[in-house]
Amino acid sequence: MSTRADSLGRLIYMANQIARNLAMQGPEAAAHATAEHILKYWDPRMKAMILAYDGDALEPITRAAIERIRQPA
Repeated sequence: MSTRADSLGRLIYMANQIARNLAMQGPEAAAHATAEHILKYWDPRMKAMILAYDGDALEPITRAAIERIRQPA
């Protein structure tokens, strides 16, 4: 049985992995691309869960991507 904490842990892992894969673009471009990926491909429940998370497990690019989603330009 999967718990909410397990699900959140997987989402954090996935978001950080996306950001790491895009990091070679530079921090700004990678944060933008990570945010775009989450917005385009993640289920609304997944987005809501990662946006509600504000913990230390997010890597800097991932954190910047989440902030971009929370406060679009």
